[in-house]
Amino acid sequence: MERKHDNLEICSESTCQKYRSAIEFIGKRWTGVIIFNLFEGPKRYHELLNAIDGISDRLLTERLKDLEEEGLLVKRIIAEAPKKVEYELTPPGNEFREVFKAILGWAEKKDAYVKSEG
Repeated sequence: MERKHDNLEICSESTCQKYRSAIEFIGKRWTGVIIFNLFEGPKRYHELLNAIDGISDRLLTERLKDLEEEGLLVKRIIAEAPKKVEYELTPPGNEFREVFKAILGWAEKKDAYVKSEG
């Protein structure tokens, strides 16, 4: 079943499922903030932990694993003494820049609308 809105194809059954999965994944607490922090380039675990106020060790570890499994970041082990681990966005992870820009643009327009109505 295909749904249409404003003369655009919104979703077939398979694309709707992809959309739902993507929105649910992005919407997990801290996922977007972690990706945003990695836009600056590779970071080590403690750099992320210190940059993201309020995230727990356990949740950061869980989200990093989720992002790695989804192919949005790579975990790189640097063989030095002591061993270092860095996290870096993959090309699909870096494509989130456009998603964030679109969401931010929408949020700004929404806020302006709410202010103009109040």
